[in-house]
Amino acid sequence: MRGAREGLGGAEDRSQSRDLGHTVSHIGVNIILTVREMADNRTPESRSALMSRIGSKDTAPEIAVRKLIFSMGYRFRLHRSELPGTPDIVFIGRRKIIFVHGCFWHAHGCKIGRAPKSHVDFWLVKLKRNSDRDRENERALRRQGWDVLTLWQCETRDVALLRRKAMDFLES
Repeated sequence: MRGAREGLGGAEDRSQSRDLGHTVSHIGVNIILTVREMADNRTPESRSALMSRIGSKDTAPEIAVRKLIFSMGYRFRLHRSELPGTPDIVFIGRRKIIFVHGCFWHAHGCKIGRAPKSHVDFWLVKLKRNSDRDRENERALRRQGWDVLTLWQCETRDVALLRRKAMDFLES
């Protein structure tokens, strides 16, 4: 008798998985993503519920950046919807904008931003579309006279680096 996981990504399914090579262009750099095609370890309902709770505002990396910048004495506005891309942090008087991007959702390419293992074709298209939209929003903001800094989720772990990048950007 076969186990209850038959056909749902159990060990017998993993042994039949195969490597898929995908190339994604991100800001002029081609990244080769090698992923294993295997079943998701969550049910579709569980995955949907998990993904639906991921917000676009007030994320942990964004709050960490805001707290740091506020502690440095800078004051700012949040999520200005009249600007392209609804920037996370806006310094109106300085004409400067900071985006705090999640490494996964904006295809950073670091360890946090690894490609998903299931529905690879869907995710590669979606993440490329997100990256393309990010670049277009940044171009539009620069055309309007804004300076733009993008900080990544993985960078928020190093507070000294974050402080230095923010200071260099805001004082330039």
